[in-house]
Amino acid sequence: MKDYCAEFKNYLIKVKKVSNNTLDSYLRDLQNYLEFLKKQKTLPVDADSATVDKYVKYLKDAKKSSATITRHIASTRCFYQFLMINGSVSENPAKGIKLEKPEKKLPQILSGEEIELLLSQPNAKELKGCRDKAMLELLYATGIRASELVDLNVEDINLHTGVLCCHSGKSERVIPVYAQAVTAISDYIFRVRRMIISPDGGQALFTNLNGHRLTRQGFWKIVKGYAETAGITKEITPYTLRHSFALHLLENGAELKDIQQMLGHADISSTQVYVRLLNDHFKEVYNHCHPRAKLG
Repeated sequence: MKDYCAEFKNYLIKVKKVSNNTLDSYLRDLQNYLEFLKKQKTLPVDADSATVDKYVKYLKDAKKSSATITRHIASTRCFYQFLMINGSVSENPAKGIKLEKPEKKLPQILSGEEIELLLSQPNAKELKGCRDKAMLELLYATGIRASELVDLNVEDINLHTGVLCCHSGKSERVIPVYAQAVTAISDYIFRVRRMIISPDGGQALFTNLNGHRLTRQGFWKIVKGYAETAGITKEITPYTLRHSFALHLLENGAELKDIQQMLGHADISSTQVYVRLLNDHFKEVYNHCHPRAKLG
């Protein structure tokens, strides 16, 4: 079969100019779609809307969530857009596919106690633990995205002033970093990083133990592992610390506009979800703690 992945990858990098994480996601989704087509004994150029409908059913049967299915079909749609541009197909069979709207769930938030428990898990005396402690502290200190964390370079953190310069696309934002996080990062940079960085590791702030820049997936496994060790039963994602950062600031009196700037939200409506979360949190506290509310 023609090497569609290599050609599509070249298109995503040179034409679409997607980020590394988006590139990985598109290629994983395409590989899944091509494997499905192989089972159907159908070439990508011969697929029609009925084929893509079967693919949706295949994903549903595999118990994929609505959000995951939507992402897969978006990747498939982009793939056929590429095939249309290079003249391999005349129509996009994924264009008119109707999907269930993903249920909008409020983000999962860790309490202050759960945050402290999670941050205390890494053993900072060990190389891996020292690195992991620095990453977790920095993520909760700044609320940056996991993808932004793994893209950081050493020069992005100013240990003397305690600020982080975070680059996201063409935008840039400067975020304060609390003292405990600065201490953990300093310990990592001066004691551990120089021991594990490989010659081709470049200026990457956080690397894996082989000395190469850490991936988002690698970081996610690290967080999930510590959450399990800590006995935290809530669903943990790479965004959990980011959401917790935002809600805890809001709880303690921060202005929504300031939180928006620190999170790097282009539209404040993205930040306003935390107001709803805060209201739900206060209601839960009220019902749990007010003596007459507990009477039912």
